[in-house]
Amino acid sequence: MIKTDFLHIHPEVAEAIKNNQPIVALESTIISHGMPYPRNVETAISVEAAVRAEGAIPATIAIKEGKCYVGLTSDDLEFFGKEKNVWKVSIRDMPYVIANKLPGATTVAATMRIAAMAGIQIFATGGIGGVHRGAENTMDISADLTEMSSTNVAVVSAGVKSILDIGLTLEYLETLGIPVVTFGQKEFPSFYSRKSGFNSPLSIDTPSSIAEMLQVKWDLGLNGSVLIANPVPKDQEVDAETIEGYIQQALSASTENNIIGKEITPFLLKYIAEHSKGESLDANIALIHHNASLAGKIAVEMKK
Repeated sequence: MIKTDFLHIHPEVAEAIKNNQPIVALESTIISHGMPYPRNVETAISVEAAVRAEGAIPATIAIKEGKCYVGLTSDDLEFFGKEKNVWKVSIRDMPYVIANKLPGATTVAATMRIAAMAGIQIFATGGIGGVHRGAENTMDISADLTEMSSTNVAVVSAGVKSILDIGLTLEYLETLGIPVVTFGQKEFPSFYSRKSGFNSPLSIDTPSSIAEMLQVKWDLGLNGSVLIANPVPKDQEVDAETIEGYIQQALSASTENNIIGKEITPFLLKYIAEHSKGESLDANIALIHHNASLAGKIAVEMKK
């Protein structure tokens, strides 16, 4: 039995849970490990505003002082934006970080688990983790995927991060029985770009239809997430071929610097942002806002 003593729920979020209002969970790795200060905090605040604009309550999730924080204050956002020694927390890290009362920014997997503990069913992020390129040698597959196979929290993202092997990730999602739905188009997006070269298994055009599918899935007793892929806005995307060039450079640099494990994703994203002169960072911020907005719409429809 899960002890709710480990949850620290912001009063606004607690009130929303009590009144059965729509809520959208948001992750905190983007604050501590995704971009520099103060842009990270500015982005976190504006993403929460995007959720509110759709009529839902934002609940940014992180770990602090031995508790899973569900909903952060402005002071909390500043702390996670400025603090240098914040753990990047996935599922395996949660017991250690909580037991030692360390500050932790939650990945997709950890955010999903904590959201589920609080009873939140919709979560917006940038892009999920997946099967890394070269995984046939490294066995590097994100815990995001295994968490999605068992936790009843739908994930709205711009697909999987384009630094990954998108084809193998889609295959693995199928193996795990996780429905993949692309919103508004038939091609699966690739994070910075609307195109990936892979057809989406499913395509749905309205938030209400997505909400209905989620309800049916869980009413059937089919546990696990649904990946809702939301293509980045056309005027904010980066050409797929251009971004692939930066990715290849970043992968070479990670090999030269012996970057492995949970450090590789932030290293690659930072490298790409620096070498694309901020173009990838601008796209990253745009897609996160876009995802938060769609998640807000779906959360509202879920409560109707």
